[in-house]
Amino acid sequence: MDEIDRAILRELQTDGRIPYAELGPKVGLSPSAARQRLQRLIDAKVVQVVGVTDPVAMGGQAMALLGIRVDGDPRAVADALSRHDEVVYAVLTSGAFDLFTEVVCHSPASLLDFINDVVRPVEGVTAVDNFPYFGIHTHRFLWDVG
Repeated sequence: MDEIDRAILRELQTDGRIPYAELGPKVGLSPSAARQRLQRLIDAKVVQVVGVTDPVAMGGQAMALLGIRVDGDPRAVADALSRHDEVVYAVLTSGAFDLFTEVVCHSPASLLDFINDVVRPVEGVTAVDNFPYFGIHTHRFLWDVG
């Protein structure tokens, strides 16, 4: 990844829908060269261009962070849970929890079902702490790309 790639990523963080006709000149490329560069970054899985929603604001959904303690390899538990559509984010951690997963369910009842029927039975899971969201206060996708 070079400075032009980083410039493309910075522009996309500001406006993921920027037209190539604007993106190219902003990063010192023609529009077609900018499109090719971005496609290369997408193919390399460095970046995804997606529409981000706020499930809580959409209503009728339950969102929570699950702190999970694991006996054994937390990567195996993360792999098992990540196969479920409800899991939108999984990170390996250290400290009181081995793994955090962010989940979105259709309702508080389906969140309870997901925890009890899906998460707890996974081999290696010893404890699950549920932190339900009442609202998303800050949701940023602006990371320093160098």
